[in-house]
Amino acid sequence: MTTTATDPTSGGSRSMTDAPRVLVLNSGSSSLKYQLLDMRDRSRLATGLVERIGEPESRVVHTPLTGGGEPRERAGRIADHEQALKAAAEELAADGLGLDSPELAAIGHRVVHGGLRFSEPAVITDEVLEEIERLVPVAPLHNPANITGIRTARALRPDLPQVAVFDTAFHTTMPEYAARYAIDVETADAHRIRRYGFHGTSHAYVSRRTAELLGRPVDEVNVIVLHLGNGASASAVAGGRCVDTSMGLTPLEGLVMGTRSGDIDPAVTFHLQRVAGMSTDEIDVLLNKRSGLVGLCGDNDMREIRRRVDEGDERAALAFDVYVHRLKKYVGAYAAVLGRVDAVVFTAGVGENSAPVREAALAGLEFFGLAVDPDRNAVRSGEPRLISPDDARVAVAVVPTDEELEIAGQTFALVHN
Repeated sequence: MTTTATDPTSGGSRSMTDAPRVLVLNSGSSSLKYQLLDMRDRSRLATGLVERIGEPESRVVHTPLTGGGEPRERAGRIADHEQALKAAAEELAADGLGLDSPELAAIGHRVVHGGLRFSEPAVITDEVLEEIERLVPVAPLHNPANITGIRTARALRPDLPQVAVFDTAFHTTMPEYAARYAIDVETADAHRIRRYGFHGTSHAYVSRRTAELLGRPVDEVNVIVLHLGNGASASAVAGGRCVDTSMGLTPLEGLVMGTRSGDIDPAVTFHLQRVAGMSTDEIDVLLNKRSGLVGLCGDNDMREIRRRVDEGDERAALAFDVYVHRLKKYVGAYAAVLGRVDAVVFTAGVGENSAPVREAALAGLEFFGLAVDPDRNAVRSGEPRLISPDDARVAVAVVPTDEELEIAGQTFALVHN
């Protein structure tokens, strides 16, 4: 059946076949990632990155994905996000995929923090944008860049629906006892202090794809998702609904990450202020930029860490062991939260590509019904796959994440609803 949506350029309606494309934008503080997708077959038409925005040598890398096009790269200063999006638009136009195309249905924006207000994607209005701005104090590193990307895109295409898809939305189903910190309620409420969780688009996509891999309805499957990239998070998903997740008020809580500490005694911050004389900003940098794997061994690339481990490097071995120990603790904790686990699934850069991490994270958890088949685990593939033995009580899977496709899908569904 063909669905229709209001076309702001004409006041009439358009069909899915008339406007099948979605442009996905992910605006960082000094970068802009973009992908153009055709939602008729969920294919990518082009992808690109503008990085080092505001620096003397900015870089644009654009890859057309149809017709055998080759990646293109150009350098030169790009002053701000407005110029960055214009550069992206120029590259797309060179491939006949310009932002002025009538086939473009909407622009979907990744927004890191949606607070409690946004449990679903939202068409961006002035009111929605104001609420995203009000959340800047709890996402000072991310929401300002997301807002800049939104404003820039709205200025370039004010006639086109713009949709915000929130990293936090998937986790709004957490029960209050999982979302609350045990601090004074009035203080917490006054300053929006609670556990929000992040990487929600990835956890939503991967948990749904895992159910498909198992050949079961989403609402019947309990999954522990381990999103392991430079940033890392775990979630407990019961019947398609998040019931717990490792990140909290900010993306700092939880697992050991590339440069973030993850869980830490809050009194460490007081100790560093009193004994080391460090300022709040210095501690912020320490915990977010100089901790995690890089703090433990000087590297945050798991491939390099494993190389060093294999060569007998003790610091690298300790970093790996700390990383895996934290993972194992969360798997055990979320097994207890869920009561019944149907699958443990690994995703994102480390989760999809590091067989040693997957093996070590589940070693010793056989009493939970968890086991990894060494041969299956060693296979490298871009496809969802099981790496557990056929007779395992709990499935262990690797499911490549696709946050851009998830954002595009949610955006397209909203504007064509």
